[in-house]
Amino acid sequence: MLALPFRPFPPTMSSGHQHSHAIQPTDAGHARALWFALGLTTTFLIAEVIGGLVTGSLALISDAAHMFTDSAALAISLVAIRISQRAADGKRTFGYHRFEILAAAFNALLLFGVAGYILYEAYRRWTQPAEVQSGWMLAIATLGLVVNLISMRLLSSGKDASLNVKGAYLEVWSDMLGSVGVIAAAAVIWFTGWVWVDSIIAVLIGLWVLPRTWVLLRDSLNILLEGVPADVDLEKIRLALTALPGVDSQHDLHVWALTSGKSSLTVHLVSTSADPIALTIAARDLLEEQFGLHHTTVQVEREPCEMASGDHRFTHAAA
Repeated sequence: MLALPFRPFPPTMSSGHQHSHAIQPTDAGHARALWFALGLTTTFLIAEVIGGLVTGSLALISDAAHMFTDSAALAISLVAIRISQRAADGKRTFGYHRFEILAAAFNALLLFGVAGYILYEAYRRWTQPAEVQSGWMLAIATLGLVVNLISMRLLSSGKDASLNVKGAYLEVWSDMLGSVGVIAAAAVIWFTGWVWVDSIIAVLIGLWVLPRTWVLLRDSLNILLEGVPADVDLEKIRLALTALPGVDSQHDLHVWALTSGKSSLTVHLVSTSADPIALTIAARDLLEEQFGLHHTTVQVEREPCEMASGDHRFTHAAA
């Protein structure tokens, strides 16, 4: 049996690819975007609270509460990035990258709370309509829409690379919908006096936000439970490894993600004929080139180890 750690450590086993766990430039870019978005959102939050109190608009105060969750989510995301950049230590050998996923899951739960609050407010306003100064309501909501669009633009580049940034993006995105809803409601009230439209718009916003919030929570939980990343086809990897020259079988194949974009793989390959070192390098090259997996641990064995007996996915190469 020959067990080889992942590529960066033994110079004789490396095929020239280096893996760094240092802070990536994209992390700094995400932080800058979050800082700008936080500044814009918090500034408008204060303005919206003042505007709601001056005009007596419950809609604006409600939207300000939604803006508060945006500010909280952005602040949490910044804290998460800061903590995730801490170096690995004796207690946390993988570092603190997983904290970013915890923040994303918390943001998803926060979004569920906001959606529930919107639905509750819609019901309350339906049973107890409030007088609204639609002119000021329209002006302030329009300004809020501009702020949200700017924040979304700042966060859009990082939402697909980081679940943490995606959570903040969805918070701002949902509040953008809130601003559009308030604008629509204000316009209708301005021209018709139908104050009940405000409740209908609020319900539509809540129902629109919920499915996207579930996607964020699902993706976060999948990483926390060390599930196979959504962009990884485990069966294709299994077949590709089994098809390598000299591989008799494989077992104990695991693929998981530490955080967004940081997937890892471990596998045991059984071979009675291939050179273990050459087979290890071939397997790593295959995983990197075909599947984009850079952080891998390949163990080559002359015969299946005791872990194979508990692997229900034990696969034999075709004769």
